[in-house]
Amino acid sequence: MPALQACGLVKRFATREGPVTVLRGVDLSAMPGRSLALTGESGSGKSTLLHICAGLEPVDEGRVLVQGQDMTALPEPARAELRRGTLGLIFQQFNLIPSLNAGSNLAFQARLAGRHDPAHVAALADRLGLSSLLSRYPEELSGGQQQRVAIGRCLAARPAVVLADEPTGNLDEATGDAVLDLLLETCRDAGAALLLVTHSPRLAARCDDRLHLSAGQLAPPDPAP
Repeated sequence: MPALQACGLVKRFATREGPVTVLRGVDLSAMPGRSLALTGESGSGKSTLLHICAGLEPVDEGRVLVQGQDMTALPEPARAELRRGTLGLIFQQFNLIPSLNAGSNLAFQARLAGRHDPAHVAALADRLGLSSLLSRYPEELSGGQQQRVAIGRCLAARPAVVLADEPTGNLDEATGDAVLDLLLETCRDAGAALLLVTHSPRLAARCDDRLHLSAGQLAPPDPAP
């Protein structure tokens, strides 16, 4: 059974010129232990699709199933509970808690999910190159360091589904490749499904499966020339 399944998603936005349809009957499945890359032009609706899968954005038609549970039919408190216990979110904005240092930010999601494992957090910090930065607060970290904390925070909770929006976008190529290695390896070993939004065909090629969003619909990406 897919860990994450989107069925017939339609999303419209109101504009002064009338409604604009961004997603046109989108279907996708993310399987446990496998990675699915989603590519598309800027403004194609990739992040909107990710937000819908996370239960953060309403959908006009269709539904999203998380481990067989229809997220789109749940009230917001139940969606929030599902996000805490089942979904791991990595977004471009980092969303770190300013009043907590890096170490506490790393452990935060795992504590909420009731799965805090200090040894696991320490190992993630080491793999992410954060061990010497755990006492620093977000304002004392660079953008790339904050992004690594956000990735570690997600993985520390051992989610069943990881939704990642350009998770290496603020990192240099070498660091980004190392972080993607960790993301792919951790999700595979834990049997978690990974849905990765990226503008990079090179990074997308590292995933098990690939889809391209264009004109509101998904298709396999064109083969490289």
